[in-house]
Amino acid sequence: MIKRIGVLTSGGDAPGMNAAIRAVTRTAIYKGIDVVGILRGYEGLLDGDMIPLTKRAVGGILLHGGTIIRTARCAEFMRPEGINAAVSQLKENEIDALVVIGGDGSFRGAKELHDRCIQVVGVPGTIDNDMAGTDCTIGFDTACNTALDCINKLRDTASSHDRSFIVEVMGRHAGYLALEVGVACGAEFVLVPEIEPDIEAISKKLSYAKKCGKTHSIIVLAEGVMSAQELADKLKDKSDYELRKVVIGYIQRGGSPTCFDAVLASRLGAAAVEALIEGERGKMVGRIGDKIVISPIESAWEQRNPLNADMLRLLDMLSI
Repeated sequence: MIKRIGVLTSGGDAPGMNAAIRAVTRTAIYKGIDVVGILRGYEGLLDGDMIPLTKRAVGGILLHGGTIIRTARCAEFMRPEGINAAVSQLKENEIDALVVIGGDGSFRGAKELHDRCIQVVGVPGTIDNDMAGTDCTIGFDTACNTALDCINKLRDTASSHDRSFIVEVMGRHAGYLALEVGVACGAEFVLVPEIEPDIEAISKKLSYAKKCGKTHSIIVLAEGVMSAQELADKLKDKSDYELRKVVIGYIQRGGSPTCFDAVLASRLGAAAVEALIEGERGKMVGRIGDKIVISPIESAWEQRNPLNADMLRLLDMLSI
């Protein structure tokens, strides 16, 4: 029987993490279970840095960005002795089960705890949306809207000065964010890590756009392809537009979650607690269609979702 649940956020923060923490806390308390917030992710777990979470402690955080229990990356945890020390901390603090909110790296850590007989369930929270087992991860929708708002403002300047803006968005290993934003903003090009960029094709299309009377162009670039500066250097003297570079950066990870992310986080946080109560171990919760699903936690990194082929085709048809 579960008497106490721990919850931690790990890796990069994502809008909606607080909503998930709130849902975990209030669902557990509703079920008669105490909740402990583990500060600074796995680093705080190793240090035994924990606080009790109550209904009032999570009041008013639903639409706040960031994470009230903070987050960190912890190399020490990924060593066998670190993982064993974490198991000891959980047992010493009488934590019967753990909810881990984060990306695939955080889930790999959760799997290590599961392999050492800790009951753990993961909640997918990352703006990259690069995890299988769910259609959307917490924070992705908000990050898309944040980047889109920035690009819409840049377009005003681009059209006023006959400029081409290279807008670098987050996505070291996955282009989901760049593709979604690129279609939404009507970008001429979207460069993603999954597809080798064709610089000559880009330059030819930019020249064609200029001849067709377009007064500006937008290129959305996922950071994992190359830097905005590197792309600008490659396109130098090959574009009829004046090139400008903008790196949106960490602003994409901040701010209040959208309605979609707040609801998604609330559903997944509650589902994680209910899964633990039902005896699930080494699993993740996700949303596919409009249903909450439970999958093996390792599926988050072993089964990569491909980029949406229809979105790629749509971008090509609508770009010029």
